[in-house]
Amino acid sequence: MRVEGQCHCGAIRYEADVEPGTIVICNCADCQMQSGSAFRMNIPAPASGFRIITGTPSRYVKIADSGARRIHAFCGHCGGPIYACAAENPQRYSLRVGALKQRYELGKPTRQIWTRRRFPWLHPMPGCEECEGQP
Repeated sequence: MRVEGQCHCGAIRYEADVEPGTIVICNCADCQMQSGSAFRMNIPAPASGFRIITGTPSRYVKIADSGARRIHAFCGHCGGPIYACAAENPQRYSLRVGALKQRYELGKPTRQIWTRRRFPWLHPMPGCEECEGQP
């Protein structure tokens, strides 16, 4: 499915191919901090189908406890998140579901990761695979 996304102010616009029904909820501390919420929803997009249409995102590299290096891209004007990907030769992009125009058409999340960081008042979703950390 072709999706269109943009940052909050519209300075960065992009399109990508995604597979509906592949949304992942991440409960890690980084996603909580970056979203300002209890979790973040992401959907994978193959690098071959991802294209920035307008603007140039600001980027920084975050080094995980595991040593993995991830690029986080966002709008330098409004701070709206765009994607995360491997720092070297990304094969896919992790798109922020809330920034996609077609977000309501992508189906339910199929997996929750970092559930050991999930707020205790959030409950497991029926039919949603869970992983305590990074799969």
